[in-house]
Amino acid sequence: MSIDWITVLAQMANFLLLVWLLKRFLYRPILDGIDARETEIATRMAQAGIAKQQAQTEAALYKAQQAELHERQERLVAEALNDTKQQRDALLREARTKLEQEQADWQRHLSAEREKFNQQLQRNGEQALLTLTRKALHDLADESLEATIVRHVGKRLAPLAGELMAAAGATDVAVASTREPLADGEQAQLRSYINKLLPQLTLSFISNAEQAPGLILQVGGAQVAWTIDSYTDELAVLLNQHNELTTRHE
Repeated sequence: MSIDWITVLAQMANFLLLVWLLKRFLYRPILDGIDARETEIATRMAQAGIAKQQAQTEAALYKAQQAELHERQERLVAEALNDTKQQRDALLREARTKLEQEQADWQRHLSAEREKFNQQLQRNGEQALLTLTRKALHDLADESLEATIVRHVGKRLAPLAGELMAAAGATDVAVASTREPLADGEQAQLRSYINKLLPQLTLSFISNAEQAPGLILQVGGAQVAWTIDSYTDELAVLLNQHNELTTRHE
């Protein structure tokens, strides 16, 4: 059997032409399509990577914002609690100060009321003592309290004559003060005592309706009193001393 080389060459030429045509018109578009698809996929992958990176960045930013918001909330809560504590402390201090002030005012009020009560009690005691003294003097001696004091003032002045002369200094006047004006006889008797004990002084008489019953003698800067107040004070001192002694013995 002989080979027809012309036919073989023609078939080879046809095959090569077919291959070229396939490559030119079939494989190339397919390859180009595959390359384009790969490029598109690579582009999309790159875009996806970029999107993922952006998402991670945004997530990190969101977390940072959340953390900052949480920290800010905690700071605001802490500040609010601190402000509330300070306001509470201020209110407590104000209430404590007000309570202490009210207690101090109440104590002052009690002290003032106690002082008023003591003064009233003392005045009542003085008045009762005066009434009893006047009644006793009237019943027993038929004379007034001032007259009784004047009658005994000479004995009381004698030990004080030196001190009264020193207190008189440059003055030459002594003043006798009573609530009610002294009778002429009582004035003469008192003036006689002064002339005898303090001859350099001239005695004058005044009356003062607000003065406690009794007699007050003023010589310069010195004052000698024989009044219900002075006797009451002496009685109060004696009573206090008696109470202290009684307490100690108990």
